[in-house]
Amino acid sequence: MGRKNRKKVLVVEDNPNMSGLLADMLEVFEVESVSASDGVEALQLVNDQEFGLVISDLRMPKMTGTELLLAVKEKYPKMPVVLISGYTIDSADDETVTTRADGFLSKPFKMNELQEVLNSFM
Repeated sequence: MGRKNRKKVLVVEDNPNMSGLLADMLEVFEVESVSASDGVEALQLVNDQEFGLVISDLRMPKMTGTELLLAVKEKYPKMPVVLISGYTIDSADDETVTTRADGFLSKPFKMNELQEVLNSFM
């Protein structure tokens, strides 16, 4: 069963301002986005819709970006997941992020950095 819509990105971000900014940036690249405010909501969306990419904040309530990454990869191992954070990666998350995540963006990131991620996976 193909679960890939190459032009649709799931944005998982608990900060509505950042989520809106990311959606606007994706729109510039003619990429549709769907927003989730936490990892629990994101998992439900991943199960119900097709996405070409998941972009998730690392630090969120209910479920961290690392926990979401592992849950998505367990069920959909080929789905690319890129994590974003305004913080340095904790050593506990470091190995998971570097070995399992398909990419990492540090906030604040630039349009060309987001474009590189999109070019890599979509």
